[in-house]
Order: sequence, then structure tokens, then C-alpha cells
Amino acid sequence: MKTITLYFALILLTIGTSVSAQRNNYAERHSGALNLGLGIGGYNGSHGYYGDIGHSLAVLNVNYEFGVARNFTLAPFLTLYSYSDEHYTAIVAPIGVKGTYYLDEALNASSKWDFYLGGSLGISLVSTSWDHDYKGDRSYYHSPRSLYLDLHVGTEYHISNQIGLFLDLSTGVSTIGLAFH
Repeated sequence: MKTITLYFALILLTIGTSVSAQRNNYAERHSGALNLGLGIGGYNGSHGYYGDIGHSLAVLNVNYEFGVARNFTLAPFLTLYSYSDEHYTAIVAPIGVKGTYYLDEALNASSKWDFYLGGSLGISLVSTSWDHDYKGDRSYYHSPRSLYLDLHVGTEYHISNQIGLFLDLSTGVSTIGLAFH
């Protein structure tokens, strides 16, 4: 698992470096944004990212957008959430890349607003532990699936040229947060 994580991190670093080198060719106002969001992860039953816990969880999401084409960005991301009960603890860290297409021009939006559609693709790294004295069924909780897929629709309001407030609604993790340009 550590080898897969290392390879995946190297791929993200390579993508980020090559995209950053191309950034000058695509001078775009969406590029170079650090997005910090807090949100709620939806419960998707036994086939969802959160296993069989039966409720939503608090989630932290961080990504950094690189402009790759007009109105299109790629953003390596890291998401964190955890769950625990009296005997079990799970920490889940989905990592991957979010692709975002901005609809500002198509919607003739004011420069104060951004509107977008996006999708995230990655893997979920999971660390689980049970109390050492727990004697029950350890197969009761199931880890989230390794493949992380998410669809997004969102908006950002630019408070200033350097700071924006965003709302990102998605099929898995919806967040509200700050964008630093």
C-alpha cells in the first residue's frame, strides 16, 4: 500500500509540475487558487465512501488549482475524515485530482462570481484500528472503496482579488470554504 501511495504521489507531483510549467501559456484567473473547505460527507450506504456507519461525517478538504486550458483547471486534492465508536476507529484520506470547468463566460457572469462543474478522481487511503481487548466481530465495519469518484457543481464569490468564498456541492463531499488566489 505504501508503494502505491508513493507512486500516486509522484504522479500527482509530475502532473502539477508540468501543468505549472504550462500556466504561462494559459493566463487564467482560476489558476493558482488554494481552496480550503470544511463540509459534510454524505452517507451512501454500503457502497459509499463511508462504509456502513449510517450518518454523515465532518470533512476537511484542501486543493490547489492549476490552469491547464481556458476555463479549465486541475487541482490535486487531499480530503480527511474520521469515524470512531466505542471499539473502532477509521481515518480516511482520499487523494487525487479534481478537474473543474468554469462556466463564467457561458453564463456571462460578473467578475465577482465563478460557476463551475467538476469531477474528482483518486484513491482513498484508510487506516483502521480496533481496541486491543475487543473480542467481537471485526468484519462488522467495512472500509470505503479504494477508488474515489465525485461529481461537483459549485460557485465562488470573490470578496477581493485575493480571497473568495465558495460552496461546492457534490455526490460525496459537499464543502464551504475560502479560496486564496
